[in-house]
Amino acid sequence: MRLKAALLLLPVAVLLCAGGGAVRADDDSYAAVRQEFLGDYTRASAMLPEPAPQDSAALRAYPLYPYLQAARLQRDLRLASDPDAVDRRIAQFINDNGDLPVGRALRRAWLPQLAQRKSWTMFYAEYADAGTDPALRCDALQARLALNLTKDLAPAIIEQWLNGRDTPAQCEPLFDWLRAGKLLPSSLIDQRARLALSAGNFRLARSLLPTLPPEMAAPLRQWAALIEQPQLEIDRLISAPDLPVEPGALQDGWLRLARADPDAALQRFQPLLDARKPDAAGASLLARSLALSLAWSRRSEALDYFSRVAPGDVDERTAEWNVRAALWAGDWTRTAQALAAMSPAQRDLPRWRYWSARASEMQGNADAAHAIYAQLTANDNYYAALSSARLGQPFAPHPQPLQINAAVGARIAQQPAFVRAHQLLLCDLKPLAAAEWQYGMEDLDPAGRVQAAALALRWNWYEQGIASAGRQGVFNDYALLYPRPYDPQVHSAFILTQVPEDLIYGILRQESLYDAEVVSHAGALGLMQLLPETAQRVAKRWLLPQPTREQLFDPVLNVRLGSAELFDQLALFGQQAPVAIAAYNAGPTAATRWLPDAPRDIAVWIENIPYNETRDYVQRVLWHSLVFRWQRSGEPQKLDDWLGQIQTPAVASDVAPAAATAPTPAPSP
Repeated sequence: MRLKAALLLLPVAVLLCAGGGAVRADDDSYAAVRQEFLGDYTRASAMLPEPAPQDSAALRAYPLYPYLQAARLQRDLRLASDPDAVDRRIAQFINDNGDLPVGRALRRAWLPQLAQRKSWTMFYAEYADAGTDPALRCDALQARLALNLTKDLAPAIIEQWLNGRDTPAQCEPLFDWLRAGKLLPSSLIDQRARLALSAGNFRLARSLLPTLPPEMAAPLRQWAALIEQPQLEIDRLISAPDLPVEPGALQDGWLRLARADPDAALQRFQPLLDARKPDAAGASLLARSLALSLAWSRRSEALDYFSRVAPGDVDERTAEWNVRAALWAGDWTRTAQALAAMSPAQRDLPRWRYWSARASEMQGNADAAHAIYAQLTANDNYYAALSSARLGQPFAPHPQPLQINAAVGARIAQQPAFVRAHQLLLCDLKPLAAAEWQYGMEDLDPAGRVQAAALALRWNWYEQGIASAGRQGVFNDYALLYPRPYDPQVHSAFILTQVPEDLIYGILRQESLYDAEVVSHAGALGLMQLLPETAQRVAKRWLLPQPTREQLFDPVLNVRLGSAELFDQLALFGQQAPVAIAAYNAGPTAATRWLPDAPRDIAVWIENIPYNETRDYVQRVLWHSLVFRWQRSGEPQKLDDWLGQIQTPAVASDVAPAAATAPTPAPSP
């Protein structure tokens, strides 16, 4: 079972103590009291009533005792017949613990309840430093209104008004107060509508238009139509050249049309110029939107439209895609020109230095190219490895082991925030542990934060340790930052699928940083970040039992199903690993859409993946897999397979192997 953070707004906890298990407990002197804590904490988090607690002296002295107190206060507030009495107890707790993560969390949960009960006096007294939640900000303004603290109130409410997002319901009484006081003139309504349209929120803008004079509403209504139905409105503006339109609205609608349907935009570009006759600046921006959309679709016409963009309108994104479009077209002269047009800072990035070397090489200047490749191979990243491959040399990362200071690490581990973080981790309360960790890190100098990262890794808290090390610029201690804690599960998945173990580990590390319990914003679960529907589809295909959501947090099952999904993508895309990796991240529909019409250099194909996230994902997984392969063998790695071509497979395999009957995986370590 998993114990989730149950305090306050988090889900109810399940009783579990990780005194052994995956998290290393170097000093387990708290083991017995931790069990007592978890029992009481679970009952309180589950809102189970209990008689007056008789807490032991050991429990009251336990570092996590405030979390138990906070959970009980939250429960008592929800169950109490006299919430005002509980409010006073909570206020005292926050007075004693308000600067600690546990106090901050209790305040965040308590304030909305105070607002709901309209306990404005106490709300206003406790609101300080409660965060930037817009609903709470409006609650605080309501408190001021209720308490007749109206000095400078109107500007504060107007600040909430002037945004293009849908506002929480808590803000509406404040806006009504402005209206009643005639403090919302048409100019402010117009500003909010424009902010909404700039954010693409045409529904909010339309709701505001009836309160505007017709002459102010008309251009905004047209802008909203350009957002909602760009092709229809662009056609109307082409057919009626004298119809007024704001330049910004036209550019917005054109951008949306170009993104949604590059062919339609391509057909309408010249007719729009002929009809509307924009000035040079306007024509340049129209060309830029179309050029970018065509480049994202890997269309050869992109280069023509990039050439129509004025130099002053070439931002970093435009410069990048100008290079990518030239690469896709195989035009190395144009590639070199596009690279030369970049800013010096942008051009000096490893990505563009590599492509500068490729352009030199393809234009016959091998010496200059090889000099850049050699410089790049001194680093550790995807482009360094790619440069080594271009030189025909095997590549080995350059390990830089951390200088671990055990004494410093021991002192950090004894600091109260880190003691609490460790105990919360042992109790499987990771969100709360992470809050304590960040709180503790604030008091450390950079050198101490590096030692703290090593401490987290010693606790087998991989996601926290690796992320903390990365924030301090530590990437090259491969023994520390590339652990292999799931070798039995990964090997079992290899037996099942024959997907290389290093590739499985590369996906696993990139997806979850080894956190078997992580849940993404999209609802993907566990080590290999599987959506439940994907896991069920894969299980059915591989003749495996249908997994429940909770079972997907089991490393054995998650890695098996994730590896089977990766096998399916490899089969679908002709064993082309970069395409399969892209499909694992963005889905096979997107990856199919990105397949080339003719064979393309692997690196060129990867560089032209239109999703920034997926492009970086593919490069990182390839790099991680290389590191794991090198780590396993201890030898520099040949990367000939990075220098081939991507092509559309003639026939995709659509059958999962009979290995679905493979041996039962080894148990979790």
